[in-house]
Amino acid sequence: MKQFADLGDGIRHYPHYLEADIQRELAQDVFTRAEHLWLSPVTPGGQPFSVRQMNFGPLGWVSDRQGYRYQPHHPDVGVPWPDMPATMRKLWADLLPGAPPPQCCLLNHYQDTAKMGLHRDADEKDQDTPILSVSLGAPARFRIGGAKRGGPTRSVVLGTGDVIILSGPSRRFYHGIDRLLPADDLFAPDLGFDGRLNLTLRRVTRD
Repeated sequence: MKQFADLGDGIRHYPHYLEADIQRELAQDVFTRAEHLWLSPVTPGGQPFSVRQMNFGPLGWVSDRQGYRYQPHHPDVGVPWPDMPATMRKLWADLLPGAPPPQCCLLNHYQDTAKMGLHRDADEKDQDTPILSVSLGAPARFRIGGAKRGGPTRSVVLGTGDVIILSGPSRRFYHGIDRLLPADDLFAPDLGFDGRLNLTLRRVTRD
């Protein structure tokens, strides 16, 4: 198993975990299957997100004027979400052996000035199984807070092919993306798209 940086509180960072060819295959796979199914999420108050989203797997996370929720079908066209990428399922099995399988793979596409404010993944009934997240494309500054909003934060740069896991106490921590950073040619192979992709695996139910 590749080495990881232990950031404390159950946070594990695996820099450059995915090789460039695996990154390209994964990016091509998700863009091909997300075509015509992208979401333009808004908050319950109607504020648009700066990222576009899609889901893979039996459940998908949706944000609109009706609220935040998980559901098995695309809210606009009514079709089931596409199957979860095999690469993501393998990552989960390799890095979280023994954990119940993920039920949602949320895809966020960041471009230009897109960011994600500090938030907690709190819509899942299962708040114990870790969260696993993969970054592809442009690097970004990932900010991590604590269990309460407004406390001290720290940040780590996530590059392409990086994996980060939030487990234990950090499963309930506030976190977000401050901004995209200039690409480093050494660690940013051409993956065939602009911006950054983030794929996050979550377990939703307790059964």
